[in-house]
Amino acid sequence: MNTTPEHDERIAKMTFASIYPHYVSKVEKKGRTIEELHQVIEWLTSFNDKKLFELIDENVTFETFFEIAILNPKAHLIKGVICAYRIEEIETALTKKVRYLDKLVDELAKGWKMEKILRT
Repeated sequence: MNTTPEHDERIAKMTFASIYPHYVSKVEKKGRTIEELHQVIEWLTSFNDKKLFELIDENVTFETFFEIAILNPKAHLIKGVICAYRIEEIETALTKKVRYLDKLVDELAKGWKMEKILRT
């Protein structure tokens, strides 16, 4: 299953700031913390809390967010299905990166151990 150009464009133009509260809500509802969420985001993108909040304040798109991110070399180990797409089969690089983040947040909310989420 591959994404459509329209789907990819919609994801590229979405702002990280608009999605971040959903990530927070999802993990807190399942008993996880914002600190754990930030740990997961930092593992994937290299953004510490200060940089993360700068990007939120700047209202950057996912396109910009991932252009400046330094993706973890183990990100390719993130596999599975998220939002009805098998991550390994997504061909558009940006969409794949966004789905990596979605999958990590999902694993955190499902109660996975941090070592497993961070592929250590």
